[in-house]
Amino acid sequence: MATLTVWKFDTPEGASRAAEKLQGLAKQGLVNIEDAATVSWEEGASKPKTRQMHNLTGRGALGGMFWGMLFGLIFLIPLFGMAVGAAAGAIAGSLRDVGIDDDFIKRTRDEIQPGTSALFVLTTDVVVDKVRDAFAGDRPKLLHTNLSKEQEDHLHEVFV
Repeated sequence: MATLTVWKFDTPEGASRAAEKLQGLAKQGLVNIEDAATVSWEEGASKPKTRQMHNLTGRGALGGMFWGMLFGLIFLIPLFGMAVGAAAGAIAGSLRDVGIDDDFIKRTRDEIQPGTSALFVLTTDVVVDKVRDAFAGDRPKLLHTNLSKEQEDHLHEVFV
């Protein structure tokens, strides 16, 4: 089963450093990264910068369309307001079908603010204790949504 996790960091650089560390753990066989993206929000910036991790060969890679839709829901809806309400509702509905619900979106939106960053990662086969130990000094806040195999397959059908 794949797990979509969001790791929030208290600095704009934290997610990029974490992504590098996570890739190192993947090389050691401690985690299988299916896909990942980072969000970095500099203090004073009007919106965050996003970056998809490339060169991932995981069968589960979701692609830019998925990350764009998810980040659009999390960060852009409050800026656009009612004009995109119906479209946002349709997108949110399809994400709910794959285990990403309104509570996840709201909680993530509330947590990731200017001066912070986040690592969004879809993983399988995690040696939890080793990964947790590797990030202990960084003190990230972990938000997560577990995806069942059916939800993961549906996600790939919708977004790849």
